[in-house]
Amino acid sequence: MTFQYTNYKVEVKNLKYTTDNGRVFPRTAIVTLLDNNNQSVAVELFGYLETEKLYKMIDKNEDINLDHCLVRNFSLSVYRSDRGLEKKEYVKLSGFRASNSFFESKFGTDFSFSEFGEGDLSFEGTHFAKGDVSFNSSKFGDGEVNFSNTLFRDGNIDFSNAIFSSGDFNFKNSVIHDGKIDFQYTDFGQGLVSFANTEFYSNQVSFINTNFNDGEVIFKVARFKGGSIDFHFSKFGKGNISFERTEFGDSNVDFRTVEFNEGKINFNRSVFGNGNVSFEGSQIRKGKFSFKKAKFGKGNLNFELTEFDNCELTFDSTDFDEGDISFHNSRFKRLSMKSCHLDHYIDLRVAKCDVMDLSDTIVRDIIDLQPYDFDVDIGLLNLTGMRLLGRINIDWHSNRVEKMIKVQKESTYRQLAEQFRMLKENFNLTGRYNDEDKAYIQFKRHEAKADLHESIKRNPVNALWQYPAKAFQWLVFDQVGLYATNPLRVLFSMVVSYLFFSFIYVVLQLFSTASIISSVGDPDNLSTVQRALYHSAITFLTIGYGDYYPSGVIRWVSGVEGFVGLFLMSYFTVAFVRKILR
Repeated sequence: MTFQYTNYKVEVKNLKYTTDNGRVFPRTAIVTLLDNNNQSVAVELFGYLETEKLYKMIDKNEDINLDHCLVRNFSLSVYRSDRGLEKKEYVKLSGFRASNSFFESKFGTDFSFSEFGEGDLSFEGTHFAKGDVSFNSSKFGDGEVNFSNTLFRDGNIDFSNAIFSSGDFNFKNSVIHDGKIDFQYTDFGQGLVSFANTEFYSNQVSFINTNFNDGEVIFKVARFKGGSIDFHFSKFGKGNISFERTEFGDSNVDFRTVEFNEGKINFNRSVFGNGNVSFEGSQIRKGKFSFKKAKFGKGNLNFELTEFDNCELTFDSTDFDEGDISFHNSRFKRLSMKSCHLDHYIDLRVAKCDVMDLSDTIVRDIIDLQPYDFDVDIGLLNLTGMRLLGRINIDWHSNRVEKMIKVQKESTYRQLAEQFRMLKENFNLTGRYNDEDKAYIQFKRHEAKADLHESIKRNPVNALWQYPAKAFQWLVFDQVGLYATNPLRVLFSMVVSYLFFSFIYVVLQLFSTASIISSVGDPDNLSTVQRALYHSAITFLTIGYGDYYPSGVIRWVSGVEGFVGLFLMSYFTVAFVRKILR
């Protein structure tokens, strides 16, 4: 039966109707399906059974087969009232089935507080054409409950407080028009729960406090056209959960304080509209949570206070629109946003994250990592290939930047160097000049290691001169002054060099024919150590009074010291001026 109609009309004829399996109804219902112009789309024939006869079958506890039947104004509330039963007294429906049927009611089709027996229950292909539909507080026996390919054309749907047993619950390929869809406090069994390819119009869909137990839950390729989708406080079991390629429209999607268990949660390629999406306070025991290649609209995405300590949350290649993204005070085993475009503010001040992967991202706004009112504990931060057009709020010491970058086992020295270089430029733009210096030091160190390893990899013979050259660079540029970032360290290196040359002069005077000679008759009568210290000072500082001059091998050592002194004084001037100018 087609779903494409906007109205219908029913004629009941006093003609027998025989179904394909040989069941005979005393009357025939002719249902004409109409389009917007009140033109016929299709004509369907059904058996017709008066509602009172149906109630009598319930009285006798007979099996009820309504396949290919038109049912009008069926209501267990009316049945209980007529039979003098309590309003919430359960009514047993034996052998019930209603596949490819047609229900209509002015006041709503009511199966509330019904108790279905064991075996499969099928409403497959059925149309609920007029009025609300209620299965409130119903109990379903062992076996499949099948609402696949069903049309809910008019009114609300209520499965709240329903209890399902061990069989599957199948709602796939159904179409639900405008109205409230209520599965609050529903307890599904251990079987599959499937809303695959189901089409929800502008509805309020509620799974608040729903228990899905250990069966798989599938909303794959489902389509929501607006309204709200609320899974607040619901509980999932060990089965996998799939929202793959689900279209959420402009709905507000609420998974706050949801308890996930051990299954894989799949939102890959799902499409969110301009509504807000919240997983605030949700928990998962362990597993994988994936949003690969998903698309988000202009609403905010909220993962604050989530407890995913043993979970990998993945947003690789996801498309974020204008909304803010927050992982504030959350806990993850791994958080991956690889190859994403981050064009708006994102709060990554997580309470704990073993691995955070932001590699190959393009950042045009602010990434916030700097601790404020709690410690931001990130074990490993991967920024490989990031194009930083915005800013990263991060603190070298509080975020333990050096540690969380250097622990990357799979990154090359070149990749590590590029990450430190990017952070150096970021610290410069944000005015964190001390942090800039620390990042610059790590950049130059890893760049030197990368040059060394790449040169030797190209030609192993290069090791003969690369190792000595890199050792010299390490000593002069790194250890002496930390790449001109620390003038005090350069000053200390100057003092050490001065004392070193002074010691050499003492040794050479005691154990060789070399000496330091006074050109003015040594009026102060300096000792060997004093002459060494004085000569080293005027040589190192390039003063050259001429009152003492070297002889022998000390001449050549003095020349070296003069060069070292000139170099270190220049080095100190550069480092000092660099600090002052910033």
